[in-house]
Amino acid sequence: MRICDVDLLGFGSYEALVDGFEWDIPERMNIASEVFDRWHRDRNRIALYVERSDGGRDIWSYRRLIRLAKRYANFLVSAGVRRGDRVSLVMPQGAELAALHLAVYSAGAVVLPMSSLYGPDSYLHILSDAGAGVIVVAEDYAEKIRLVRGELPDLHTVVISGRAEDGERSLAEADAFPDDFDPLDTSSEDPAMLLYTSGSTGHPKGALHAHRILEGYLLTFKLFFDAAFDEDTVFYTPSDWAWVGGLLDILLPALVLGHPVVADEQRFSAGRAFEVMARNKVTHAFLTPTALKMMAQVPDPAQRFDLDLKVIGSGGESVADELHRWSERDLGAVINEFYGLTEVNHLVGGCAALWPGKPGWMGLPYPGRTVALLDDQGAETAPGGIGEIAVRPGDPTQMIEYWGNPAATAARRRGGWIMTGDLAVRDAAGYIRFLGRDDDMISSAGYRIGPAEVEESLVRHPSVAEVAVIPAPDEIRGQVVKAMVVLAEGHRGGGELTAELQAQVKTQLAAYKYPRIVEYVDSLPKTSTGKLNRKLLAGRTLRGR
Repeated sequence: MRICDVDLLGFGSYEALVDGFEWDIPERMNIASEVFDRWHRDRNRIALYVERSDGGRDIWSYRRLIRLAKRYANFLVSAGVRRGDRVSLVMPQGAELAALHLAVYSAGAVVLPMSSLYGPDSYLHILSDAGAGVIVVAEDYAEKIRLVRGELPDLHTVVISGRAEDGERSLAEADAFPDDFDPLDTSSEDPAMLLYTSGSTGHPKGALHAHRILEGYLLTFKLFFDAAFDEDTVFYTPSDWAWVGGLLDILLPALVLGHPVVADEQRFSAGRAFEVMARNKVTHAFLTPTALKMMAQVPDPAQRFDLDLKVIGSGGESVADELHRWSERDLGAVINEFYGLTEVNHLVGGCAALWPGKPGWMGLPYPGRTVALLDDQGAETAPGGIGEIAVRPGDPTQMIEYWGNPAATAARRRGGWIMTGDLAVRDAAGYIRFLGRDDDMISSAGYRIGPAEVEESLVRHPSVAEVAVIPAPDEIRGQVVKAMVVLAEGHRGGGELTAELQAQVKTQLAAYKYPRIVEYVDSLPKTSTGKLNRKLLAGRTLRGR
């Protein structure tokens, strides 16, 4: 039986659900068809509430959204998009972006979502690495794409949502195309999306996922939102739909299940999040721990806002005990945490309706996953022992491969397991507590930031001879990027140079990757092989030395 049709609460307990669960993934599957086939005739069911940047609000029915998606599909095919082609999307939350996702899947092509926060260097690397032929970008974000287009020979078509320039096409052209399009008959194993994720070394890598990914997310989506939805259920996240947190933790599962999603064209602020949730009667929200920390600083939210919130899903880092208590006391909402990677997701988590949460612990392995903590020899650790989180292959959220990188794909495997690179401990009841990365990744406000690309950006500045990028603890964001800089001969540090270095990373890579802390040092420690010893530096930072 398909996940959409399974009453998960009917199992009654965690143990019964794990013992009785089996995947039922169809051989033929298309993410767009999962939405089209269920809701294309529904004139009244609401798909989206769109909070516009000008302060207005639009309401989109499923029928209207699906018709737009089919016009977009016809337009993209006319632009030369074929099965397997990579189509990049750089758009704010809204009906256009939701419809474009469905259009690309229905054409049998591969969605390549990218954040509007990226700088030209990040766009250049990702578009070049993916060999993207088409990009659809909102006018407000187009200039950074124009800066690098000449270096992207594969990028034959640039479509602008807004005012197009010479050599570009306008998304408005799609208005002239018919709103009837039959999605291609794709296998559940055919590629559907290419999600770039930062690693501890080098540039971001593209995790290629198949249409089956949706089935894996539908299961855990229902569980971490307590699996009890009705006609009043409304979903929301301020997270960018370019990330799994926005796209797969909210948008696509909610559309398949036939519930409204709130889209907000404005950037997140704590007060605005409460306003948006109150205005749209949001019942279920995905909020990162950083967002929750910021929202907890808003005084008297229950008195100031007419909230309908029931369940909050959260991931990316651990949620502090006081935030759990605050949410239940002040918002009347339970927080269910979950853990996973872009490469294979939702391995561990909670579902308060079926098993009790344990603040400070991520939860229990979700059904359909075999999760273990392994020591350096590949043996499972005993309760209380530290091990690396590993999962057996076979989860539908598991990527097909790292795009064009078989060595990196193979490096994820060890002894019949997929290794996460994350350390954890398990208690006697099976609950798993996240301890940290086993590499140099920085986890800041829900973003995963690889130090190598930030170092590469900083060292281009003529004042920088050497640099090491490490995490530094932060009360709000969990961690922030810290750069330890050795100056080139004849150059001096100070506030002006710090501002230049920060601006360089913001503009070249992404706004969220810049070093919030810059420290000037005489030298940097190296390993025996001459590599930067980031672990030693990070340890000193944690100890305040």
